[in-house]
Order: sequence, then C-alpha cells, then structure tokens
Amino acid sequence: MRSILLTFLFVVVVAPPQKAQAQTEIDQAFQRMYAFDFPGMNAILDAYVKVHPEDPLVYSTRAIACLFSELQRMNILETDFFTDDDQVTDRKRLKPDPASRDRLFQMTGEARRRAGAILSTSPNDANAMFALCMAAGVETDYTILVEKRYIRSFSMSRESQKYAHRLLNMTPPVMDAYLTLGMVEYVVGSMNWFFRLFVHFDQIQGSKQKAVENLQKVVSNGRYYKPLAKILLSVIYLRNKQPAQALALLKEMERDYPENPLIRSEVQKVSAKAPRKI
Repeated sequence: MRSILLTFLFVVVVAPPQKAQAQTEIDQAFQRMYAFDFPGMNAILDAYVKVHPEDPLVYSTRAIACLFSELQRMNILETDFFTDDDQVTDRKRLKPDPASRDRLFQMTGEARRRAGAILSTSPNDANAMFALCMAAGVETDYTILVEKRYIRSFSMSRESQKYAHRLLNMTPPVMDAYLTLGMVEYVVGSMNWFFRLFVHFDQIQGSKQKAVENLQKVVSNGRYYKPLAKILLSVIYLRNKQPAQALALLKEMERDYPENPLIRSEVQKVSAKAPRKI
C-alpha cells in the first residue's frame, strides 16, 4: 500500500509545440522558477500580462509560481521528502498558507475561463489547450502534495492526461506532454495489485520502464519541463537505489542553475550516497 504514496509524481504540466523561435517571456519566467527566483519570475509575468492580458498561458504560469513558491517554503521540494514515504503522508508537518492557495486557484480559474473561450471557437488551439492542461496539473499537484487528498487527485489527473494525449497527437507532437504520461505510468506501476483493481487510466500500462523512457524524451526534447524531467528522474533513481544516475542529472541542474541553493544542497547529499570512482 505504501507505493500509492508515489502520487507526488503526478506533476502534470506540459508545454506547447516545440518551434524554432526566440525565447519568450514565459520561457524566461520558467528559467527564473528553476533558479528559485520567484520574485523575478513574477516580475516577468507582471510585465507580460500587461501586454497580453488575453493569453490564458500567463495565468497558468502564475499558478505554477504560486505552487512552487509554496512547496519551496514548506520544504516539500527536497528529494528526501519524496524518497521517504512517511514524510510524503505526514500532514502535521505542513502549514499551508491559505492566501497562497486562494491565489493559486484564482489563477487556474482565470486560465480555464480564458482558454475555454478560445477553444470554443478554435478547438485545436495548442496554447489554450496547454493552458488548461497546466491549470489542471497545478490543481492536482496541490491536492496531492499539500492537501493529501489522494483519491480525489486520481480523478483530477484524468483531465491532464486527456489534454496530454491531445497534445501528443498534434503535428508536431508536444514532447513535454510525455512528462504527464510518464509519471502516471510510474505511479500505476508502483501500486500493489489490490489498489490497481480500483484505479484505471486509459492507455496507461503501469510500466516503470516506460515511465523512465517517457521522462527521458522530455529531457531530450522538452521545452519548459526539461529541468523538471531531470529532477523527477533523479527521484526515481534514488528510490531505485541508483544514486550515481541521480547525481549525474542533479549536477546538470547545478551547472544550469548555479544560483539555486536547493540544487547545490541536493548534489552534496546525493554525492555522499553515490559510489566513488577508484
């Protein structure tokens, strides 16, 4: 039953189609997020929304800023949290900020409203669909990681999976959508047989190997969530007692985001676990 606690891996944000284009303000905002520069991230989004208030993606990205800032404040982003099932289920240690929760759901609601209006006339609009998928993912993550409402989170994750499949069926496919499906594969593959009798997701086999392969696709070809895929893969490797593989990914993150204190700390911790080369 403990394997069900891997629900933290339902991080379900996906990116729009990969195109040869200059870095956008949204790209810049995500780069600031990975550096744990949340004020810088919000400053970029503040400037962007003044020019593009109609873009649903900016509101979903604001919601992600709320989510990750809150997770960082509560020390939920540390790998020890995710590799220790007791910490994952410990509600007492969490002290969520009600104002942050209100802000998060306000932003996802705004993203849904604006994206829905666009999709009502342009049902294949990738940006709007992406914004909806991102909003659903943020809400699911908060429900799992902060509120610990696991059964509800399984139901909520179906919405993100639906959009992920649609994004992968586009031409060209949205490669970051593999993040969603890869993590669902890992969670289902980690459940015991009894719980799997009650949980079913379309087109999900429950293969841990497929989960890793899907995340590797994001590492190779992702846009916004290449760094996130590296982090999630490192957690899987640590749970599988493969610290050397985890350390390699974390060192790449340290190289790319040297100002992030958490990444530096994680590299030091995992270095102590990885076998030394002779």
